[in-house]
Amino acid sequence: MSAPAHHSRNRPPVRPRRDPRTGSARAVAFETLRAVHESDAYANLVLPKAIAAAGLTGADAGLATELTYGTLRRQGTYDAIIALSADRGAHEIDPPVLDALRLGVHQLLSTRIASHAAVNETVDLVRSARGKGAAGFANAVLRRISRDTPGEWMARVEASARSDDERIGLSSAHPVWVVRALRRALAAEGRADELEDLLHADNEAPRVTMTALPGLAEVPADATPTLYSPTGFRAGGGDPEPIVSGSEGRLRVQDEGSQLAAYALVNAAPIRPGERWLDLCAGPGGKTALLAAEALAHGAQLEANEISPVRAGLVRQALAAVPLDVPVSEEDGRVRASASLATYDRILVDAPCTGLGALRRRPEARWRKSPADVPELVALQRELASTAIGALKPGGILAYVTCSPHLAETSSVVADLRRDWGDEIEELDARAVVQSVAREPLDLAAPSDGSGRVQLWPHRHGTDAMFIALFRKR
Repeated sequence: MSAPAHHSRNRPPVRPRRDPRTGSARAVAFETLRAVHESDAYANLVLPKAIAAAGLTGADAGLATELTYGTLRRQGTYDAIIALSADRGAHEIDPPVLDALRLGVHQLLSTRIASHAAVNETVDLVRSARGKGAAGFANAVLRRISRDTPGEWMARVEASARSDDERIGLSSAHPVWVVRALRRALAAEGRADELEDLLHADNEAPRVTMTALPGLAEVPADATPTLYSPTGFRAGGGDPEPIVSGSEGRLRVQDEGSQLAAYALVNAAPIRPGERWLDLCAGPGGKTALLAAEALAHGAQLEANEISPVRAGLVRQALAAVPLDVPVSEEDGRVRASASLATYDRILVDAPCTGLGALRRRPEARWRKSPADVPELVALQRELASTAIGALKPGGILAYVTCSPHLAETSSVVADLRRDWGDEIEELDARAVVQSVAREPLDLAAPSDGSGRVQLWPHRHGTDAMFIALFRKR
């Protein structure tokens, strides 16, 4: 005989069976989010180590990656939703609890993970991190969010906006200052109407792009060549690490825009044997490796500099694939260049910047920087580029590059260089140089000042928003 029905009320509720795969992936994602927000770590550096430590592979590693990057990309939108559900600002919530909630909201509103699993597993994360009371709070917030559709929550978030720009920022998960900076940069090209497409592209996971170091490797026969870089390719899905390790680093992961920036310096003028080149801000070394391969092929010498010891180590790792002796110094680039007056034939200044051009790959950058950071960065960029010009021989070429389209970091720095150096420098047509390198013509909008600078875009070219300007010292 079965038990009376009323006895079932006294039994503990049967929790849905959990998928251990998603549980492990959530734990790795949560660990990475905590490192990003607690220690200012970079997800692209922390996550692979966390995945390896947890023993995740294949689909498991892919899920951890999606949970991490998806949560970081949409963080501002999720914070607004959490605030509405919790009746308190996100900044008032204990940081570990807030990170877990962000992770839970991403699963509820942007993935196909079952709601009960998203809620229960997230609550368990909070219980482990902050105890029973915090777990009860997280459970209440997430269950409230799970009752309504993503569209309904977005409508509420947009209705809470105090201006059109704030509405755009909340719906696209970009800080308002970034929205405005991107709009101004597009408007400088007469393309302000592309803002929505750009914001959407920033929130799309980028496809993995690779390069074959020239003269040292060939694009694999089964790979798909990229549209623009002469050595760029895509190798299909899956982890690219076996390709990289199998080629001893001669086939490597690198954004196509980064490849084009290095090739712009190489192709700005014919190379004479014995030239001396300098990569002044070399970390993490992708462009350095391409320059080293080209230097090897053309009988040039290359030196590299990177002020951060950790990033200098990455430069050395990247250079291990190239049989060329490339010394790597660890100095302030301004000091390094000032001590080498009239020494180099070509210098690359890939200057530290806000990183607004790489939000697809480093989504935490949009939440980490603020307008207050821009003036200090611009001053550094100007000083690095100016001292680099001083380190050029007469006739030497400078490539000034940033992974940001912010006008203060691009055209304003260029304008300052032209003003400060006057007739001692000549700006070259970087657009013509890049077009001469590219496999297919690029849609490069002419800047409003008629210069030949290059601005690449995620939505238009499928690359990071790399800025490239070229100068020759007279």
